[in-house]
Amino acid sequence: MGIELGSTRIKAVVIDENRNISASGSHTWESQLIDGHWTYSLDNVQSGLRDAVSKLSTVNGQLSTLGVSAMMHGYLVFDKDDNLLVPFRTWKNTTTGEAAEKLTDLFNFNIPERWSVAHLYQAILNNEEHVNDIAFITTLAGYVHWKLTGEKVIGIGDASGMFPVKNKNWNPEFVAKFKCLTGIEWSSIAPKVLLAGQKAGKITAVGRQYLFGETPSLCPSSCILCPPPEGDAGTGMVSCNAVAQRTGNVSAGTSIFAMVVLDRPLENLHKEIDLVTTPDGRDVAMVHYNECTSKIDPWVRMFGEVFDLFGITVDNNELFRKLYEVALESDSKLAEFMHGVITSAVSDLANGMRILTVEEQVKVEKLAGHGGFFKSGNAGKQIMSEMLGIPIVLSETAAEGGAWGIALLADYLNYADEKVLSEYLEAK
Repeated sequence: MGIELGSTRIKAVVIDENRNISASGSHTWESQLIDGHWTYSLDNVQSGLRDAVSKLSTVNGQLSTLGVSAMMHGYLVFDKDDNLLVPFRTWKNTTTGEAAEKLTDLFNFNIPERWSVAHLYQAILNNEEHVNDIAFITTLAGYVHWKLTGEKVIGIGDASGMFPVKNKNWNPEFVAKFKCLTGIEWSSIAPKVLLAGQKAGKITAVGRQYLFGETPSLCPSSCILCPPPEGDAGTGMVSCNAVAQRTGNVSAGTSIFAMVVLDRPLENLHKEIDLVTTPDGRDVAMVHYNECTSKIDPWVRMFGEVFDLFGITVDNNELFRKLYEVALESDSKLAEFMHGVITSAVSDLANGMRILTVEEQVKVEKLAGHGGFFKSGNAGKQIMSEMLGIPIVLSETAAEGGAWGIALLADYLNYADEKVLSEYLEAK
């Protein structure tokens, strides 16, 4: 089983021995703004998980492995008695600008506002009383894994969105600098960092009850969890088969981001680029912007309103497809207009990728594309490829999403002694 807690949906899937999805279930939820912070209650985490897995009605047999993924970053802190100190602060919060800027200067390494260490340092700068009681800090995936297994561990991909990593662990130089700055030993409050293919504990009786309630028939006591809980960026890369060097993926929907697996370190600090890792610890450059199809959708809706004005009913999906595809033609003002609209949706990403490919001379052989931007014919793929100067491959498997990606990482436990992760994905 693979479970992913996304921003709007919790999804669970079960795969068979051929890695095909045999059952799936989901639960819709949304964050709440409470006391100036976007949050999800931990009660809703549990109830949402139970609802999603309760819908896996077609599963035959019992689970052997189970993995957890979730939206990266954010701030979940607990005291020595495992009590939550403040409500979960998600990646969506942009209240950490001062902390992110100061940490970036201290480390000479880009620390985005959404990273866990930025949330922690901002709480220190704000003189929040709970900081003195922090005994454990983790991500949402790390929290759920802890509830299921009792293990305070995290996958390196998810870890790299909390605090910088180096040589497959927390960066010791930055750990020392952070202690000098704050008096806090990061490695003493953070989870243990693990790699894809490493076992991260077995589900406990308490964990079975937490996830399945009173009827945990799917999960015997011997059920082994996926080596470590992972972030949605890492499981997205797995679902695209994009964890090898000089490859990557680009997710284009309401927002847009590209993940490129590096074959060497970047030479300079770039605040436009986050440095994270694949689930097996390869360095990844991440270029992220908040807007993509949100620049296109209003224009498509406007065309729909024009048809409505004349009493003409047009299928919305067909409208999107035709307006996208007309952008590839060259003999009309409408084609010119739509080409410009679609180009505008990719322009920010193109500028960020130019830093990688031109300034840093990073070689990218291909990017696997997924998301709503690519669903209307070939226009999205062709225009993005032209703007980036990189071939875009549309991956059918990418549509299965991060829940399938973390299920694959659970399955990878059976092959980790024989193959590195990229070999497993190619072969299996």
